[in-house]
Amino acid sequence: MPIKKASFKDLRQSKKRAARNLKIKNSLKKNLKEGRRLVEAKKTEEAQKIIRQAIKEIDRAISKGIVKKNNGARKKSRLMKRLNAMIKK
Repeated sequence: MPIKKASFKDLRQSKKRAARNLKIKNSLKKNLKEGRRLVEAKKTEEAQKIIRQAIKEIDRAISKGIVKKNNGARKKSRLMKRLNAMIKK
């Protein structure tokens, strides 16, 4: 346990931030999974809607520093690659 007042405050802040980041990460994972599932099921309209939402969340996570830039770009690329392959078939 911290001894100084400032350390207590820092601990409180880091717990809040970690909880906020976890909520965003979980939401992002949920949307990515849902998008992949819909692509596998070949539900084009629903997949496009969910993937659009997932891309927004990825961009938001990148801007907040929760996900690194290249990691987010890779996730978006792979998701769009699957969607485009499904649409072409």
